[in-house]
Amino acid sequence: MQKQLHVAPHAAEWIPLSTSFSLMLHRKRLFGWSFLLFLITIALTWIGFQFTVDFMDQWSGNFAATAPAAEGVLGWIKHKGWLVGSWLFLIVSRIVAFYLAFLFAYSLSTPGYVFLSTAAEKLHAGKHFDAEANFSVAGFFSDIFEGIKIALFGMFVTLIALLVNFIPGIGQVIVLLLYTYYSALLFIDYPASRRGWSLGRKLHWLRRHSSPALRLGVLPALVSMIPVVNIFAIALLFPLLTVHTTLNFSAIERAKTPSTPFS
Repeated sequence: MQKQLHVAPHAAEWIPLSTSFSLMLHRKRLFGWSFLLFLITIALTWIGFQFTVDFMDQWSGNFAATAPAAEGVLGWIKHKGWLVGSWLFLIVSRIVAFYLAFLFAYSLSTPGYVFLSTAAEKLHAGKHFDAEANFSVAGFFSDIFEGIKIALFGMFVTLIALLVNFIPGIGQVIVLLLYTYYSALLFIDYPASRRGWSLGRKLHWLRRHSSPALRLGVLPALVSMIPVVNIFAIALLFPLLTVHTTLNFSAIERAKTPSTPFS
């Protein structure tokens, strides 16, 4: 009686960022879709930013618009307090507005990036591409719902990061790691959602593949920490990072499949 032997799954070969960029650059449809998504992301971010800023300004009422009279010592203190408070409110409100606007843009553009991710994986995998599901209206709204869940999870991560940031010395390192793994989650969401994965399974993938997740998330995490230009820089890099993450994610998943058994 013969036994069937199975070859253990091999380790996935890492696909460098240059290969992902070359694939995107030399495929006209892929590049065109990437450029369109960049414009959509910028437009949605700008719309969300304007709406959020208007809401915050209305909510603040006359606080930032009407300065207290600087009469006497008490009046001078009140005036300086108002001046500092109004500037802090302006800075913090704009940062929060940019972040909320980006999450808004991310959620609504998720189906487009899932499509980009699928196209990139199909081009790179060729005959090994496994079409998990065809496009459907239900799938379109499911992608948006998954994007909203990731965005809400991002708010939770941000809250934790704000608290951890007060820990002297090690706090900033933990914050960087939090944003690095969350950034990786943002991008593996696209190929994982095509496979119908839940948020819990995506988080499990990050824990199981912590080293590749670290490599995938560190660049967007560092870029996101650059003040003011971070939204535009991330929007510009988003299509490339989507393609790059998709190729490495799919390579890791294909490497888990054992080779054909032999006698």
